[in-house]
Amino acid sequence: MLSRVAASFYWLSRYIERSDGILRMLKINYASSQDTIQEFTWEPVIRIFAGLGDDEAQKLENDSRAVLKYMVTGKTNSNSILNIITLARENARSVQEHITKDLWQCLNEYYHTVKDNKLERLLQREDPISALDVLIKQVMLYYGTVEITMERGEGRAFMNIGKYLERAIQSVDILDMKFGSISDNPDLLTDTSYWKHLLLSLGGYELYLKTYREGFEAENVLEQVVLNVDFPRSVIYSVNNIQRYFDRLKNDNNLENYREMSFQIGRLQSRIKYSSVRSIRQEGLHLFLTQIRSELYGIGNALNEYYFANS
Repeated sequence: MLSRVAASFYWLSRYIERSDGILRMLKINYASSQDTIQEFTWEPVIRIFAGLGDDEAQKLENDSRAVLKYMVTGKTNSNSILNIITLARENARSVQEHITKDLWQCLNEYYHTVKDNKLERLLQREDPISALDVLIKQVMLYYGTVEITMERGEGRAFMNIGKYLERAIQSVDILDMKFGSISDNPDLLTDTSYWKHLLLSLGGYELYLKTYREGFEAENVLEQVVLNVDFPRSVIYSVNNIQRYFDRLKNDNNLENYREMSFQIGRLQSRIKYSSVRSIRQEGLHLFLTQIRSELYGIGNALNEYYFANS
């Protein structure tokens, strides 16, 4: 497969996964802002997904409608859903002969839904939750279409590597943000709604209730999001799948690069697999997450160097 084509598959999938994470976080945080208006701030979300500085973040942090507009349809925000889906569509267009017609139509529908003026009216004047749900359903339609129409070849392997790499980075960033906030406000440690919203934003609320009967505790949340191999958005689940789909790229033409990257992924996989909540606490959660994030970015950089020809 041409490096240009592989890179387009990879980035198409990363952009779609990023849009899914942003939409879910916006939905849960908007609902939370309606419950606790006096205490709520959008600042952590803006920092993770928009990369704004302190001054810019403060201008938006308490205005829910302004944040939603900036994060969903904001043309000046490079990480808005509008701009992310535009990039995803451009990557799909460049490999249109390698994807199914159904998938191309699905991406087009997502793109035009985001650009529809009705969406902005829902966000600004009516019910934002309904607007976000419409977009989340578009992501689910995309994943279903990929699953049932795409050939199980190298292209899909690159797509899944991109998806799970983006997902792992998001889970690490959200955990780091949420647990970091506890340092400034220790009362959050026993705040049930705080942990509930975190789990809801990652789609892990129902699994948590089935797994842990003693209520919401920080250590249990940490265990599920980092170490639970059955939770689709846990860090270890994502890294396991990066390894799984990377294994499918092995061939005689790239053995040296394959071995180098396989070692890199396996080292990260073992680092997480043989950690425990206790060992993470002893090491320091922020340090642990920072190192995991660094290694995830290292995998992305290695893919760019070895497989995408620095595209």
